Amino acid sequence: MSARYLHVLEAGPSMTVQDAGRAGYLGEGLSRSGAADALALAEGAALLRQGAELATVEMAGMGGAFRPSHDMRIALSGAPMRADVDGARLTWNASHLLPAGAVLRIGAAEAGTYGYLHLGGGVATPSVLGSRAAHLAAGVGGALKVGDELPVGDETSDAVGLTLDPAPRFTGGEVRVTESMQTALFSGETLSRFESTEFTRDARANRMGVRMAFDGAPFAAEGQLAILSEVIVPGDIQMTGDGTPFVLLPECQTTGGYPRIGTVIPPDMPRVAQAGPGAALRFRFISQQEGVDALRRHRDALAALPRGVRALLRDPAQMSDLLSYQLIDGAVSAHDPDPKGDHE
Repeated sequence: MSARYLHVLEAGPSMTVQDAGRAGYLGEGLSRSGAADALALAEGAALLRQGAELATVEMAGMGGAFRPSHDMRIALSGAPMRADVDGARLTWNASHLLPAGAVLRIGAAEAGTYGYLHLGGGVATPSVLGSRAAHLAAGVGGALKVGDELPVGDETSDAVGLTLDPAPRFTGGEVRVTESMQTALFSGETLSRFESTEFTRDARANRMGVRMAFDGAPFAAEGQLAILSEVIVPGDIQMTGDGTPFVLLPECQTTGGYPRIGTVIPPDMPRVAQAGPGAALRFRFISQQEGVDALRRHRDALAALPRGVRALLRDPAQMSDLLSYQLIDGAVSAHDPDPKGDHE
């Protein structure tokens, strides 16, 4: 079988290949990277009935245009974006067949920030340090551009026409945080004001982190000029010199000297990353044990995602290949070469 490729015809800004990221390199100054919305990886994998470790295309705010070399299965997850194949609208949070030579167009985000294009077999670009994830800040890989040909891995399933209900995370909401190394440097009044303040995502956010815009006095820690640089990780909320919170994302630096008022728990990181313009976020402190319990429930929910996938109901008027679908139980596909073989 000849190699399969997805041709990039148009590319939005900061469109990259991402997977779960590369762990174990903080000591060498390289943060994990990986998808800004890790939940979207699991959702796309469930829709295609394949492993969540496979690489996908992450689109920041805007998609692009793509043409496959062969028939390919695709799934769309994360921030909903307008998508169509040769002009026929596609349902988001669903899996579809993308015919060879057809043009898939994905537009701007209609809510949230990061959308994901998953391919049956996954994006098969070369692995670097155990991951295919681009890390733009570190110069590992790069943004996709017009003319790129993305190699696609071998198929392990033929499932398409599936959908699921995505976890809500595109319009802001409550974000749970645990205490961090410098939480005690902030006064009780400051911590209370931090919890009661409504924040929005600053337009200057990127894969390194999200600057939080808000009204009111800045948030200051005691003796913050004496803090030494130390290890930091995604989810840490640094308080910059002007008293503005900055939530670190997958491409954050590995050390920093700004005081950390708290750390977002992993299950709530997609809500921060996906907050669109104007979406309000509020932070709430929880105990370490509550954070552990929330993480356990989150992992159970990820494991249960495949069971939540269901058939996508389509409008027959928009189905150009209507006869190839089994519309009545017991009917067979018009493409079945041996109608009697498997349906008796």
